[in-house]
Amino acid sequence: MSAASYDVVVVGAGSAGCALAGRLTEDPSLRVLVLEAGGSDKTLEVQIPAALYKTFRTRRDWNYATEPQPAAADRRVFWPRGKMLGGCSSNNAMIYIRGAAADYDEWAQLTGDPGWSYSEVLPLFKRMEDNGRGASEFHGAGGPLRVEDPRSPHPWSRAVVESAVAAGYPRNPDFNGARQEGAGLYQLTQKRGRRWSAADAYLHPAQGRPNLTVQTGAQVTRVLLEGDRATGVEYVADGRLQQVQADQVILSGGAINTPQLLMLSGIGPADHLREVGVDVVHDLPGVGAGLQDHPLVPTIWHVRSGKSLFRGESPAGYAQWFGARRGPLTSNLAEAGLYTRSDDALAEPDLQYHFLPVKYWQQARVDPDVDAFTACAVLVHVQSRGSVRLRSADPTWAPAIDAGYLTDDRDLEALVTGVEKARDIAAVGPLAKVLAEEWSPGGTRSTRAELRQSVRDTLESLYHPVGSCRMGTDDDAVVDPQLRVHGIAGLRVVDASVMPTLVRGNTNAPTIMIAERAADLVRADLGARSALAQA
Repeated sequence: MSAASYDVVVVGAGSAGCALAGRLTEDPSLRVLVLEAGGSDKTLEVQIPAALYKTFRTRRDWNYATEPQPAAADRRVFWPRGKMLGGCSSNNAMIYIRGAAADYDEWAQLTGDPGWSYSEVLPLFKRMEDNGRGASEFHGAGGPLRVEDPRSPHPWSRAVVESAVAAGYPRNPDFNGARQEGAGLYQLTQKRGRRWSAADAYLHPAQGRPNLTVQTGAQVTRVLLEGDRATGVEYVADGRLQQVQADQVILSGGAINTPQLLMLSGIGPADHLREVGVDVVHDLPGVGAGLQDHPLVPTIWHVRSGKSLFRGESPAGYAQWFGARRGPLTSNLAEAGLYTRSDDALAEPDLQYHFLPVKYWQQARVDPDVDAFTACAVLVHVQSRGSVRLRSADPTWAPAIDAGYLTDDRDLEALVTGVEKARDIAAVGPLAKVLAEEWSPGGTRSTRAELRQSVRDTLESLYHPVGSCRMGTDDDAVVDPQLRVHGIAGLRVVDASVMPTLVRGNTNAPTIMIAERAADLVRADLGARSALAQA
């Protein structure tokens, strides 16, 4: 089997893979191949912000679900993951959040690399950003990733901010600025009312470059290894098994697919690999371990009057979007937010809220049927851990995902407090005039014992899995602080799986930042190698 050869092959065209492809091919001497298992992102369900959930459970979604979660009423929790160009940045809620400065300082401490500290990653965030507010101490302008304020925010979103202020929370116009705590409207990865994914920002502008090849419908089945060096990948495309050689192999499949591919390649916990019939090439026990996710719990109210966003999908709504790119279809659904602490003794916020002027129930499994308002309390500093494991040596089988939800009681107690705080906000200010009876968990559930059970019954995912190939220097780390897989030369992981801990916020922007730093590291590596070869 003959194999083409590239300088770099990137597995996965999600948020990280797109950013890598865009940055690496700025150097015309580097030949880069991107392999994406999914297809095109050119569809209105991707471009129209409010249609984000319409790609769930379709061919543009890996359509994962967890194993039954004992602490969450033995339910399987749905985990959508983008299976198309742009990956999850093509079906997420477009919220632009970096996380707290303390998150990155913790990364630097855990990895021993000051390059991951907040002071060092802030320039990367600014480099990648084109903020509609312009450049400032905390923001960049002119970068590939467009970031804008909501174009046509719903009146209830403004009302909830005012109610949060009336409840005693500070107003915060910029969650990515000097402080994270407080209430405000989220900034979004949008450009003039349409989604602006990592594919829009990085990949599509680069596709005209002669040194970039992008192949969709290509599912990678294993990393090719010669001894302790990665030499390329094997993949299936058009029904044929193919191979490609590369000087650097970069896995950017995300927190589920990347550990799965490593284990399919014989890199992972030896005992588990033997159990499923995979030959062990390199015993790396941390692969698939340490999985973390942000759990959320919705509180939903009926409303006294007014129209929720579910009425935005109308001839008038479409006319506004196709005309001026305004109106309800520009909404990301979760327009307003709040950061606060479940315990005043905490040094940083551990709760984030997503307020939706629509009924959001069972992760949009069914369309909203009534006008309603949803407050999602999200735990952003989690103590619980889960894992990703193989079910089979067959690469077409979905892996077994154990989210580990609420395995640490501290997470449960924080989410109960989160529901209580949501109720407090709903009871004051302008929002109190909008909301009627509480539909879920229901006003009759008032004790903490009753709310604990409600949290277990209604907990869902905010779709932020990380940490399954975490970086570090200890025995359980999968990659080093430069994102190189321990013990395997020529192989890197560049995606959310390398995060040693979850950031306090939505993970798309941090994932792109990781790719920005990785592009610098890879180019430095390849440049040094070329210099050595010429010498």
